Amino acid sequence: MAIINFDSSSIYFEEHGKGSPLLLIAGLASDSQSWLPVIDKFAKHFRVIIFDNRGVGRSSKDDSGITIETMTDDCVKLMRHLKLSSVYLLGHSMGGMIAMDLAIRYPKMVDKLMLEATAPKINGRNTELFYDWVSYLKAGMDKHLWFRNVFYWIFSSEFFEDKEMLTQALTMAVDYPYPQSDTSFENQVKAISAFDCISEINRIKSPALIIYGEEDMLFPSSETAELFKPVARAQTITISKASHSIHMENPKDFMNSVIKFISRT
Repeated sequence: MAIINFDSSSIYFEEHGKGSPLLLIAGLASDSQSWLPVIDKFAKHFRVIIFDNRGVGRSSKDDSGITIETMTDDCVKLMRHLKLSSVYLLGHSMGGMIAMDLAIRYPKMVDKLMLEATAPKINGRNTELFYDWVSYLKAGMDKHLWFRNVFYWIFSSEFFEDKEMLTQALTMAVDYPYPQSDTSFENQVKAISAFDCISEINRIKSPALIIYGEEDMLFPSSETAELFKPVARAQTITISKASHSIHMENPKDFMNSVIKFISRT
């Protein structure tokens, strides 16, 4: 566990395991701890680096607004701090957008790219949905209800059949000791809404794995597969028994797919 400081900002990060570096980038309203279901196994194969995007977790607050590009530059600064010339890069949802931007603007820093439940541009429905979540926060919605509303979109139908798991997940989310501020959440939504790399996605030259959740309603393959076609060295895989939070719902199949992809020469 450590914190680096730069440009009046600070980024919290952790390292686990040894070997080739694997950098994991979390999604909207998530921080480094969202990767807990997969860290231990990944750490048996790689030097795993997780961190909190600015404005979440234990990184510095975000009161003035951010962009995907700002968060990408934070990743680059972290890599340079750790003296990493390149990494295996895995991003989830918003983190996938950051990963795409990094692969486009800093291609030599990405050995292999893995994009989990994401897209180079969000559609109008998701834009409205995310801003509705912002509105609910501003209106003072009870946090249990707010997280339940989010869970409907990020977890599969099977998840809701286990009432004990649902209760535990809600309790963990509401009682999390490093909560994201409403302002930071809104700023992340603004950053996602403004991001559009469709015209540049053909500049991604590293081998890429596009990972879909079979029940993902936010970024289903039926809507986003076409957008990824310009990525010349991309392959896709669909993980069953999972919605948007693939690495949380089906960590075994998710990890095996990532490890297999990285291991290929």
